[in-house]
Amino acid sequence: MYPLKKGKFAPQAHVGLPEGSYEEEHGRKGFFGKTAHLYHSHPPTDWIRFEGKLRPHCLDLNKLEPADLKDPDGAPVAFLGNQEIRLYVSRRSKPMPFYYRNADGDELIFVHRGEGTIETDFGPLEFERGDYIVVPQAVTYRLVPRSEDNFFLIIQSHGEFEQPDKGLIGQTSLYDPGVIVTPEPSTPSFQGRNSEWEVRIKCEDEFSKVFYPFNPLDVIGWKGDLTVWKINLRDIRPVMSHRAHLPPSAHSTFVTPGAIVCSFVPRPLEQDPDALRVPFYHRNTDYDEFIFYHDGDFFSRDNIRAGMCTMHPRGIHHGPHPKALANQHKKTQTDEYAVMLDGLNPIHVLPAGEQVEWKEYWASWSPAPQTAK
Repeated sequence: MYPLKKGKFAPQAHVGLPEGSYEEEHGRKGFFGKTAHLYHSHPPTDWIRFEGKLRPHCLDLNKLEPADLKDPDGAPVAFLGNQEIRLYVSRRSKPMPFYYRNADGDELIFVHRGEGTIETDFGPLEFERGDYIVVPQAVTYRLVPRSEDNFFLIIQSHGEFEQPDKGLIGQTSLYDPGVIVTPEPSTPSFQGRNSEWEVRIKCEDEFSKVFYPFNPLDVIGWKGDLTVWKINLRDIRPVMSHRAHLPPSAHSTFVTPGAIVCSFVPRPLEQDPDALRVPFYHRNTDYDEFIFYHDGDFFSRDNIRAGMCTMHPRGIHHGPHPKALANQHKKTQTDEYAVMLDGLNPIHVLPAGEQVEWKEYWASWSPAPQTAK
């Protein structure tokens, strides 16, 4: 069906907006469903106050101190979550003195800082800054960082992390599956403690321990289509349009029941002088939107630095800060790396997240934006 058209509007989304107007995309199913474009006389983020629990959130995850930062036996800390997805930060500074198995879900580990090895049932994988590591549910593994200043963003899902359907753009777009790295079986050198090897298992958010008189990573070979695998941000080659701004869904990297994970990497900006160069205003209708800022100049946001994250709940507009909107034609390319997660069900800020929240983030769209403390 051709869209209905009333009043003043742009013939094409994000291109040639009526003078003095601000475009908002109101859609369903994230950016995959029916859509209406509304042309406002004022930015829909020019609010003056909030009442009630629904508001934008910004957390400075650099301030989180999970137990594994100082205690090798410690665990990561959860800061956001719902019944399907839970997000953790690990700042493990020493190798695990045990093996770990998550029976609550699959894990997607993003390496924000650090390097080392992850030992798994399938063999070891070297990791470095910018790696995504997919660990299927109940795989036994051990993180062995070589660096002390480490930062891992961990996304736990009750479903599997799969590659997205790339449709018309083909299987080698976004990234060629040939860059995916999988482990080779190898006998680990880890000697355990007191002639025992501990496997710590998380089930229903409680830990149980199993002890062996031998190293349980004694796999000498494997076959199948279920394994640990990794891909680095540098291997992601974004889809681009030089004449129109593409929605975040064009940058999908992983899909899992209840969530979509996208990767934002540097790319040329739109060259058409009539096209928007910054993310358009939109109100999340079916998804809550989480973004973790990894590196670079986050030019659609102000006062945001690496290691921070934002979470915009459904029902509330969000879009570029005023400074970004004013300066959108001064840059020729983006210079940012970020991880986005759209959650199908409401995502809640957990107690650890509340402790590191920038409470005045909602006011950062005002003409004199607030600065994070």
